[in-house]
Parts: sequence; structure tokens; C-alpha cells
Amino acid sequence: MRSPSGYTFIELCVVLVLAGLMVVLAVPRFNAALFTDDLKTSVRKLVATIKVLKNEAVRERVVYRLHLDMTSNRVWYDSELMDRDEAPERNAARLPEGIHILDVHCVGGEKTAGGESVIHIDPKGYVQPAVIHVGSDRGEVYTLVLTPFLEKIGILEGYVSFAR
Repeated sequence: MRSPSGYTFIELCVVLVLAGLMVVLAVPRFNAALFTDDLKTSVRKLVATIKVLKNEAVRERVVYRLHLDMTSNRVWYDSELMDRDEAPERNAARLPEGIHILDVHCVGGEKTAGGESVIHIDPKGYVQPAVIHVGSDRGEVYTLVLTPFLEKIGILEGYVSFAR
């Protein structure tokens, strides 16, 4: 009787097929994660900025204004306590290359797709109701939904608009 000292051809083929299947399933997800990283990071930073401003407005008992400049692709904030001319230079953040604020729709106002839009946060931490669309050059879009009385900011994948 002969004892097996290696793998059979069938065993090797099964292992290669399974490894190939794993690669085929993993590569598209890896590519998607690589290409959407800047967009997801930008959305997370914008949400974090809004949350910090809500907390600061309550702590300092002042109105904060979040400025979204779609022309220069910058985001900054100011408050009643800050010098309005210095604020953009002190705390402006430029979105990464290929990431853009597509439009901002503040409830009670028109949708702004160019120029600058301002979202107000009052001293009680209530944010002005608004919908912000952030997208990439590859056509990916996220929708941020700001509601005055909810702590959580809604993040929706895709371009979502709401009826008036």
C-alpha cells in the first residue's frame, strides 16, 4: 500500500478555482473603496464640522454660520464673535480635487447650485433645515439632510431631493 505524499491534481484545481473566485469577488469592492474614499471622507468631515458647530453654538450661546462656496469649493464658518473678514482665511477647508458641493437647498429658500450658500445654527443648537448634495467627478453623490431637532445628520447615498 502506498501512502499519499502530496496533493492530487483535482485538489490543486479546486484550490485554484476557489482562490480565483475570491479574487473575482474582492477586486470590485476594493476598487470601489479606493475610488470613493475622498468623497466619503469629505462627507464625514462636513458632518463632523456641522456637529462641532452645533455644540459650539450651544456652548457659546451665539449664532454660527456655515458657508458653502460652490465656486471655490471651500467650506468655512463664522459666528457673531468672529471677525467676518478673517473667518474664511482662518478656518476655510478646501474639498479634495474631484469632490464638489453640487447644490444646497435650504428649506424656505431656493436651491443654490453656484456661488455661496449659508446655513445658520442658532444658540440652542438647532440647524437650519437644508439638503446638501456632495459629489465626485466620477458621478457618485451623497445627500446630507439637516433637520433642526434631530441630533443625527442624515447621510443618503445618491442624489435625493425632497418635495416642497
